[in-house]
Amino acid sequence: MTTLASRSPAASLTGSPARFGDLLAAEWIKVRSLRSTPWTIALTLVFVLGASAVATLTDRTASSGPADFRPFDAYPAAGYWTLMLVAACMGALTVVSEYSSGLIRTTTMAVPARGSVVLAKAVVTATVWTAVGTAASAGSFLVYVAVLGWHGAAVPAIHPGVLRALAASALLAPVCGLVGLGLGVLLRHAAATVVTSVFTLLMLPTMFAESDRWSADVKHTLVSAAWNRLVQTWEPDPASLGYTATVTGSWIVYALWPLVTVALAVLAVRRRDV
Repeated sequence: MTTLASRSPAASLTGSPARFGDLLAAEWIKVRSLRSTPWTIALTLVFVLGASAVATLTDRTASSGPADFRPFDAYPAAGYWTLMLVAACMGALTVVSEYSSGLIRTTTMAVPARGSVVLAKAVVTATVWTAVGTAASAGSFLVYVAVLGWHGAAVPAIHPGVLRALAASALLAPVCGLVGLGLGVLLRHAAATVVTSVFTLLMLPTMFAESDRWSADVKHTLVSAAWNRLVQTWEPDPASLGYTATVTGSWIVYALWPLVTVALAVLAVRRRDV
């Protein structure tokens, strides 16, 4: 005689837990399905490359023959501050938009492991903005080289400082995107997150100078100051009164900002209600 195994309603309604790969696929679909994403990325790239072209064209010191690498022509602040702002805001919107629409409740009901959801968003954000940053960085250098070639000058890719500037400018976008995502989880409001991102990434560094040690130490812990140092190809004058950041310290700043903000976001989302 055979008996039917009884199944409780809870068991029938509860499926296998979502794997991290499933979370990545879901977050990628969310990013890809937004019509504003490709347009925003395309317009940002056009602006960044255009800023590089304008900066190089307006530099009257370009001459024929071999030329020194001028990082702030290839990577002008106007273009890359815009890239920082857009990456941070887009990173924040991947979280804030779900809080404002209430979709975050559905997400956390489907995936109770809230920390895994944040980490999946972080991986997708880092991947997307690494690709965008790489395209912007390589494109800026190619535009810079093309404009110099039009003037009869040339800068080889193996010129001292070029590879470091390429890498630093490419990684700037994912760093800011992850910082924006972390702030979005912590603040959960669009306006507050955008204002905080702009203040932290763009405005705060301008409040500190390198003439005093304490002020320089604070400035060197900020992302845009680290990017400026990594793109800079010349060594500071030992006779100057300024305190200049080190290259190693600037790379550490690049690593710590996204790690700390995402870690705080994971801790916060585990400890509070949505």
